[in-house]
Amino acid sequence: MNTVPQDVPARRDWRDVLRDAADLALVGFALVVGALPVVTAGAALATASAAVHDRITDGGWPDARTTLRRYVRGLPAGVPVTLAVLAGAVLLGADLAALATGRVPGGAPALLVTGVVTAALAGYAGLVVVEVGRAGGRGWRAAARAAARACLVRPGGWAAASGVCCVAGVLTALVIPVALPILAGYALAALHAVARRPAVAVEPS
Repeated sequence: MNTVPQDVPARRDWRDVLRDAADLALVGFALVVGALPVVTAGAALATASAAVHDRITDGGWPDARTTLRRYVRGLPAGVPVTLAVLAGAVLLGADLAALATGRVPGGAPALLVTGVVTAALAGYAGLVVVEVGRAGGRGWRAAARAAARACLVRPGGWAAASGVCCVAGVLTALVIPVALPILAGYALAALHAVARRPAVAVEPS
C-alpha cells in the first residue's frame, strides 16, 4: 500500500536561533527608545508586544509602517496606563523598602506576603501586555479583563508569568545597563511563550 508523504517542516538550526535572538534584541532596543519619554512606555510596550505576537503567530515581523502606526495610535491610551503602573510600582516599592528596613511593623511575614502580592501583580501585568499584543497593540481595558480571566482559568500560566517577571527583575539589577534592552526583548518573548493558550484537541467524528 502506497502512502502519501507528509510535508515535514524544515528543521531549525543554530542560525535560525541566532537570528531570532538578534531580532528580539532589536525589539528590546526599539522598546527602550520608544519608552524614553517615560509617559510613552505603555505605547512602546504595546507595540513591541504586538510585534512579538506577529512573529509567533505569523512567522514574520511587522513592517516599519505598521509598527509606527501602532505606536502612534497607542499613545493616548498608553499614557494613563503608564502613569497608573508607575504609581503602583512606587507604592509597592516604598512598602517593600519600609518592611525590609523595619520602619513599619510586620517583620518577615509581612515582607513575604507583600513580596508574593507584588510578584502576582507583576505576572498579571505581564499577561495584560501579552493580551494587548494579541489585539494589535490596543485595547488596554479589554486586555485587563482577558488577562484576569486567564489568571483564573490557567493559574499555572499566571505563576509562570510571575516567575518571568521576577527573574527579569533580578537580572535587571545584575546585568550592565547596555544589556537591559536585550533583556527587555527576551522577557517579552518569554511572557508570550508562557501565556500561549494550549491547543484544544478535536476528536474525529
